[in-house]
Amino acid sequence: MRSFRHLAMFAFAAPLLFASLGVSAHAILLDSTPKVNGSQPAGPAAITLKFNSKIDQERSRLVLIAADHSETLLHIIIDSHKRNELESETELKPGTYVIRWQALALDGHITRGELPFTVTASAP
Repeated sequence: MRSFRHLAMFAFAAPLLFASLGVSAHAILLDSTPKVNGSQPAGPAAITLKFNSKIDQERSRLVLIAADHSETLLHIIIDSHKRNELESETELKPGTYVIRWQALALDGHITRGELPFTVTASAP
């Protein structure tokens, strides 16, 4: 009788547990421009990070870190048609950089990461 009661409780609780796991997923970075460890020419640069879920663009952050460790907060372009992306634009000089990102998913979970890349001298 006790084992039947335990089995019944598990049968009731298991679907709730698995359903809650799907709801609380973190935003995962799927693609980016520039690419991780990639390179791009110096000059005006469009920065795009694409995630697997909708992002609160107003409360997320993008910080550009230069080789000298100076940090520049990048303005995120708010676009209601691209809710799973963080986009920005900046001028880049040759050197190594890291984009430190913080994405707030609409379910309230914050995901953080870093995206290193290199900027090469633009062609003459």
